[in-house]
Amino acid sequence: MNISINELITVSFTLFAVIDIVGSVPLLISLKEKMGGIRSFQATLISGALMILFLYAGEPFLRILGLDIHSFAVGGSVVIFLLGLEMVLGHEIFKGDQDAKSGSLVPIAFPIIAGSGTLTTIMSLKANFNEIYILSGILINLVVVYIVLTSLKFIERVLGPAGLMAVRKFFGVILLAIAVKLFSSNIAKFGK
Repeated sequence: MNISINELITVSFTLFAVIDIVGSVPLLISLKEKMGGIRSFQATLISGALMILFLYAGEPFLRILGLDIHSFAVGGSVVIFLLGLEMVLGHEIFKGDQDAKSGSLVPIAFPIIAGSGTLTTIMSLKANFNEIYILSGILINLVVVYIVLTSLKFIERVLGPAGLMAVRKFFGVILLAIAVKLFSSNIAKFGK
């Protein structure tokens, strides 16, 4: 099998934009202060396990529901589009449970890192990309997630509020473009 660097980069950046770990830094910092710390390795490991489980068990689960990967990709593209719109416009579309008392693993591993948007994206990517690229993209992003979780204060100092906002909006636009591509490449196969 020939490895396509372009496909690996596309998948990795798609997941990076959806996970939005940099955009989540302000929320993660406030949770860290409220909870007296974040177990970075454990949160990264659990979110990775959720993503990998969904990568391999998601399709059989869809079959049980009578859905195919193309139908899911069309639905997923709408969710990705809304996530991108939320990031660009700064209006909250998806309401998240931000109860810090439930522990660092529940709000951080799920839904902040491996939330519904991330899991939907993983399934949507399966319609267009080989599983090895998606798995590699997940692993690359888990390394980034771990680095960010262990460097929260440093990142906040370097980027500042304006820098965090600019990064969030930039990845929002990328998500919008990816959603349009996923939608257009799967809508023709929708329902067949």
